[in-house]
Amino acid sequence: MCVMEALEELDEQGQQKEEEEDILSDSELHNIQEHIALIEVTDVSGEIDEDVDFTVFPSSYTENSPQEKTLLNLADNFFRQYTHLYPDRKPLFMSPLNECGVEKFVCSTLRPTLLPYPELYHWDECAHFVSEFLTMEPLNTPIELPRQLFSSYSILRVQKGNCFDFSVLLCSLLLGAGYDAYCVSGYASREMCLMDETREVCPLLKTTLESPAASPEKSHKKYSVRPPRQLVSKFELDQQAKREAKMQASHLKQLEEEEQRQVNSEKPGPDPMYGRRIHCWVLVLAGKREVPDSFFIDALTGKAYETKDQHFLGIESLWNHENYWVNMQDCRNGCKDLTFDLGDPVCWEFMLLSTIKPVLLIPEMKEEEDEEDENGDQEQAMQVPVTWVLPIVVTPKEFETRCPQGKKLLQYRKAKLEKWAPYLQDNGQVSRLTIYQDIGCSIVLEVQDCFQNRKDKLDMRQQKKQSGVTTEYFSPGRVDALKVHTFRSQVPETERTMLFYSGARLDGLQRREEQPKEMVEIFQGREDFLCYKHTQYGKRPKKVSIAGGPTEANPRPILKITERFHRNTDKSANEDVAERIFLITEDRIHVRCHQQDDHITTSTWEFMKPANLGEKGAQVVLNPETCISYQVEPLEKFNTKLYVYETLLQLQQAEQCAQEVVRKSEAEVLEILSRRAQEEANPQLTISIYNTERNNKSKEQRASQERALQEERKRQAVLELDYLAPYLALIGDPEKLTRLQAQQVKEDCLRDLKDRLIQQANLIQARFEKETQELQKKQQWYHQNQPSMNKEDEEAYLEYCSEAMFRIQILETRLNRHKESAPQKYLALEDRLNRDPRLCEPLLSL
Repeated sequence: MCVMEALEELDEQGQQKEEEEDILSDSELHNIQEHIALIEVTDVSGEIDEDVDFTVFPSSYTENSPQEKTLLNLADNFFRQYTHLYPDRKPLFMSPLNECGVEKFVCSTLRPTLLPYPELYHWDECAHFVSEFLTMEPLNTPIELPRQLFSSYSILRVQKGNCFDFSVLLCSLLLGAGYDAYCVSGYASREMCLMDETREVCPLLKTTLESPAASPEKSHKKYSVRPPRQLVSKFELDQQAKREAKMQASHLKQLEEEEQRQVNSEKPGPDPMYGRRIHCWVLVLAGKREVPDSFFIDALTGKAYETKDQHFLGIESLWNHENYWVNMQDCRNGCKDLTFDLGDPVCWEFMLLSTIKPVLLIPEMKEEEDEEDENGDQEQAMQVPVTWVLPIVVTPKEFETRCPQGKKLLQYRKAKLEKWAPYLQDNGQVSRLTIYQDIGCSIVLEVQDCFQNRKDKLDMRQQKKQSGVTTEYFSPGRVDALKVHTFRSQVPETERTMLFYSGARLDGLQRREEQPKEMVEIFQGREDFLCYKHTQYGKRPKKVSIAGGPTEANPRPILKITERFHRNTDKSANEDVAERIFLITEDRIHVRCHQQDDHITTSTWEFMKPANLGEKGAQVVLNPETCISYQVEPLEKFNTKLYVYETLLQLQQAEQCAQEVVRKSEAEVLEILSRRAQEEANPQLTISIYNTERNNKSKEQRASQERALQEERKRQAVLELDYLAPYLALIGDPEKLTRLQAQQVKEDCLRDLKDRLIQQANLIQARFEKETQELQKKQQWYHQNQPSMNKEDEEAYLEYCSEAMFRIQILETRLNRHKESAPQKYLALEDRLNRDPRLCEPLLSL
């Protein structure tokens, strides 16, 4: 009994302790609730832009729906709990005010939109468009969250905003294009927050370093001739290579040290607000749209960064159009150690229970959820309501203009980039990149001008100020097929290089290099296999001009023309010319043939032109010095005087033709220079026929067509409304009718109506009689064949009779109705004719 009493006392004491613990837990919970209730959510209801016209926006901008109010209450509760659990962390960016001063949840501010432009289907073009279209405005306080977040519709109208406005617009476009994109609220470096790119290299100057391809090893033939032995000391070569490598290494070391000193001198000073500057950017997760790795996009510049980039110093939260997540990871090392598995509740705390992202579940919690599912007590997850933002619309003109007011200036390290909208500049210029030698941007090294819509197909002009070299790049479509033009001066007969689109030229010219004393031309794809031509000029002789006499051209004298040919497999190598040199001043011609694969020498010919070669009736004397040759495979025909004479005539003709082609090339160069001078003096732009705003000719033609169409519609409307038009046309459309004409028109109109009514009645009567006769014939056939008919035939007969009676009743009804309405139509027309001023006035005048 004593043991039992002791056990009962212990049970009573345990129950009392449990009740006391419950009382304590209830009191603690009450204290927590009171503490959370004392937490104040920032109220910014007084900060409303007075210039906002509330009548422009729909009701979704000025008030919240019941679902939005519920969501805001949830966000308020989430914010209070977060502030209580993590009092040392910065507040979350959850419910800022819109342009009308109404509190809106950030997730509902995103509006996924796919604009009807193919360029904006890719993330890089979307980011580039947003960074160019908007003008950046820094946050009012760099270490505090903005109190307002405008809709993308308003941001597009004013074309300016802060980093949050940039990111919301870019994220909406990326979500519409199918990317898994999120807006990120966090901290970044001073340069990124202020969009300071003065220490960054211009993207147009970044070139990818490609490793040089290994040259293929030459195959050594078994019986090939060995090269001569090089009588050079290998030891001396090794020592020289070591000295050169040592000098090169020291030179590279000096360059690296100098570059490091320059980098250290360019480094900005310490930032007193480092790690506290608030910034907003976009996160694109891997998976959708075949994105291999997650990356960041800075919406201010449109550049992509790795998630471990040093410019990003921490993340507080991120959101999309479906949910809101809070970062629970340590950001002491910036974003280098962060994982972006949003389904992991240890790393990311979500606000709304969504099934979009998988959530890691504890086994016990999973069993409890299964039980709730079985009992049907699980509540439906809260979803973000439909966005309150107006549709994001970018007109074709805005998409083409992009930059605010059509121009924008970007400053980079030792470079400055200016951009203009198409057709804004009279010469079609769209950008200018100026490269400087120093950080202060005072000494210009190079200027690159880009053009669009030029009639002369000019794409880019590159000017190197120190060397004075100008290079112009053209797109296909020019008459002269010019591709690249490099020159120092526009004066003829100076140093220049021209590249051509060889496929667009009849002569297959690919490259032309001109010097004061020589000209080199390279060809491609010619039928005569010509691939190279080199012309050497002499000093132009002084020419005395007579006053008042005719002015004649004084071209440069041609001293030497060298032509080279590709291999023609249809000929033997001993007869296929590889090179011929015309020594015009010496009256000599050198010819070299191609080398066969199994030979080490080639056939050569040297001709001395006789003085009277080519003259009619002249006797040409051929001596041994006229033709000196070395033949790899001698043939008898090569040694005959007839062959030598015919070859001399052919070479003389080829020489004359070569000189004519050279003169044509000189004339073409002059023509190109003259055309380029005219094009630069008066640049013209091409306008597409589909550009209805700028194509005046198409606009005028379209306006004339619209006017003609409207006139035709008016005329047709008059004809349709004027029931007397056919009758007036029969008598010549007189301006005023006589009494006889009015009487005739009235009688004709009434007679035609009477005839039409009678014809319609006869038509209905004929159809009625036809249906009745067919029904009677069918009934007679039925009475004759009734004894031998089966059940199916009887059913078919009854169905036919039913349909026939239905049609007969309809025709009878229409006929009776027509008989009743015909007199009324006739009287109505007669009354209308009597009241028509064109008929009643002549009839009543007499």
